[in-house]
Amino acid sequence: MLVKERIIGELAQIEIEKQVKILYACESGSRAWGFPSVDSDYDVRFIYVHPVEWYLSIADKRDVIEKIDGLLDLSGWELRKALRLFRKSNPALLEWLQSPVVYWEATVIPTMMKEMTDKTFSSRSSLYHYLNMARGNFREYLQGEWVKSKKYFYVLRPILACMWIEEYHTVPPMEFKVLLNALLPEGQLKNAIQDLLRRKRAGDELTAEPRIGVINDFINRQLEHFQTLLEGEEGIVPVGEQEFDGLFRRALKESWGQYL
Repeated sequence: MLVKERIIGELAQIEIEKQVKILYACESGSRAWGFPSVDSDYDVRFIYVHPVEWYLSIADKRDVIEKIDGLLDLSGWELRKALRLFRKSNPALLEWLQSPVVYWEATVIPTMMKEMTDKTFSSRSSLYHYLNMARGNFREYLQGEWVKSKKYFYVLRPILACMWIEEYHTVPPMEFKVLLNALLPEGQLKNAIQDLLRRKRAGDELTAEPRIGVINDFINRQLEHFQTLLEGEEGIVPVGEQEFDGLFRRALKESWGQYL
């Protein structure tokens, strides 16, 4: 069975087992970023909605669904949770909506959310998210004279995302190559990154190697720059709740035929 068919089958099974309707499912991880390894997981992320009766309860209920089966890592957020995070410009959710690999889209709700992105996007929230990701991965993986070269991508991608936000003030594309080609000029740095990318895609192990000075210098400069930039960024006023209430009710009606 092809992987996509297996993923769709797993999503359909989740609908039956959990008695939910999945509205949207996509790839979120190295396969969507464009630099998977041969044995990379499929990081499937989805948004789902329960029947009306599930919401008419005073009980606190779990608002995520998770399932791991071999190379398939499936994780979903209940729609109200997703909309609350979307309203706050949650970068992870914005990435889901930007994913170049979509497995499942059952209603117009994801499209409507994508159309609202300009209203909800916060440069400050996204810069904070990507800068912290870059700093954490740099601290964990790229210290010392010898480093695991494939880990460069887990620092470079969030840094390029920060550069995109600074340049365009929009949600950065997921694909690493799009970011790279749009933001870095031809030269030694870009050549070094492209060489790593070719090797990773070809299946090279990219284990411990001497650190790459031109890339490390670039990372250090950008971390310092974006820390300074972040301190001057202002947040945005969230979009009113009513607009999201309307989306939620429409999703219930489209999925289950009623919402009251």
